[in-house]
Amino acid sequence: MKTINEWFDAYGESHQNPINKLIHWICVPAIMLSIIGMLWALSPWLVYAVMAVTLIFYLSLSVPLSAIMLVIYAFMITIAEAMGSSLLSVSICIFVVAWIFQFIGHSIEGKKPSFFDDVKFLLVGPLWCLSFLFDRWNLKY
Repeated sequence: MKTINEWFDAYGESHQNPINKLIHWICVPAIMLSIIGMLWALSPWLVYAVMAVTLIFYLSLSVPLSAIMLVIYAFMITIAEAMGSSLLSVSICIFVVAWIFQFIGHSIEGKKPSFFDDVKFLLVGPLWCLSFLFDRWNLKY
């Protein structure tokens, strides 16, 4: 199994352009929120199951990043609950717009998204974004 740094190095290969990075720092969390919202609209238990599976993967890579992801998940659930009856439609709109921007970013970068090579990169993206905060604050992950 790859280490967290191996995942980040591989992910980072197609995320060098500053505009693409900025797009990802905005759109990856937006996509996470939209997925949580769409799943929450179907069943909160589905959200909890997906979160549990992703946290198992995250724990295999980094306990500190996993702990922060758990907090982020809780925050996103709070946002989803607050959206009320508009949750599903807002989540779908966020999802579509954020993915459009992601592909624009990769067009600017000139490289295909990492998940075309390995679907696990869809899970690595949020940790990669979070790792920049850890690096900025000199925290080890």
